[in-house]
Amino acid sequence: MRYSLPQYRRLTGYLQLLGAIGLLVGLYVSPIILLVASIGLSMLMLAGFIVRLKIKDNFIKSSPAFTFAAINLLIAIKTISKYF
Repeated sequence: MRYSLPQYRRLTGYLQLLGAIGLLVGLYVSPIILLVASIGLSMLMLAGFIVRLKIKDNFIKSSPAFTFAAINLLIAIKTISKYF
């Protein structure tokens, strides 16, 4: 594989799905779930961005991971300011 991390492929996918479900559930049920899911996805996307930089991808190829990390961080900040 290109990233030399095949052992983490399933785990990453499951964490992304869990985070997406957490965002949806948290939006309608509980702000703490929304906060935890958005922070978790932000950290996961930041890790993906770092992996992309380590394998020497250019910024255009790395930008989706960075953008999603920033969006989830923004969701976390807005959740904190609105509910806590």
